[in-house]
Amino acid sequence: MESQRKKIVVIGGGHGQSTILRAIKHLDEFDITAIVTVADDGGSTGRLIRKFHIPAMGDIRNVMVSLAQDETMFRELMEYRFEDPNNTEEDVLGHSLGNLILTALTEQCGSFMKAVSLTSEVLNVKGQIIPATTQIIQLYAKMDDGVIVKGEANIPNVDNHIYKVFYQDEVKATPEAVQAILEADFVVYGIGSVYTSILPNVIIPGIQKALKETKAKRFYICNAMSQPGETDGYSVEDHVKALQDHGAIVDSVVVATEEIPSAVLERYLKMGSTPVYLEKCEHDYEVVKVPLLMFDGGVVRHNYQKIEQAFVELTDRKRG
Repeated sequence: MESQRKKIVVIGGGHGQSTILRAIKHLDEFDITAIVTVADDGGSTGRLIRKFHIPAMGDIRNVMVSLAQDETMFRELMEYRFEDPNNTEEDVLGHSLGNLILTALTEQCGSFMKAVSLTSEVLNVKGQIIPATTQIIQLYAKMDDGVIVKGEANIPNVDNHIYKVFYQDEVKATPEAVQAILEADFVVYGIGSVYTSILPNVIIPGIQKALKETKAKRFYICNAMSQPGETDGYSVEDHVKALQDHGAIVDSVVVATEEIPSAVLERYLKMGSTPVYLEKCEHDYEVVKVPLLMFDGGVVRHNYQKIEQAFVELTDRKRG
């Protein structure tokens, strides 16, 4: 009998992608694949790239924790960070244990992909985790005024509007990532930083081509609040346009329906962040409005249970 399980690919990086994966990992109807950016070059990850010449593993570590069956125990282990109160960045100080484990395994077996696979087995991860590329890459951003910013960690810190992100060198997608997209029933972009988490995957030519050729329905879960330094003042439509301008195909956009409390809005406004609203009534893509958010502690967050319910409903609907 043919399997009824649906193949779902989640593309991104950072906490947003981990939030989605944490929400859907208990849904038995999904075979999950996470395609994760390795463009991060800040903090512990950046230091390990420079010292050991290996791809960035910080976002992959976060995804592993989110998909681990016994998440609580392994989160504490993988995210344990050796304190560096004087910011000396010497030896293991400032590094997370998870990053060091992935580095050690890569050195031992000579393959970053193998290190990711072995660590996933140890953590009893549900699903497959695939780095978008196994190359050591450097993300660049071109601003509206022509200024070029080098490095993923530096891009949000420039007070300017991003025109595009790109790589100067040729970047090849992992074959496993391309195959997963081509075989998927659903592809999901998000949640999270558009320019520094989602698009670093999308702009890799092999992945971009697969996103155009796949028969999967491609969802974008839109952020609820703008991100200072990346999407200042953006509407829902602006977020989608950024994806489309970089070659992403978007069939459906998922927008949260909750009204954000005024006290929460004021708090975010002081940090330079504003609500992301729909500006138009008609679009060349489907807009789906569903409950997604919670506001614990005055912070806007996506709620795991609401995301889980939304995925059940979205993936059961017939393609329009």
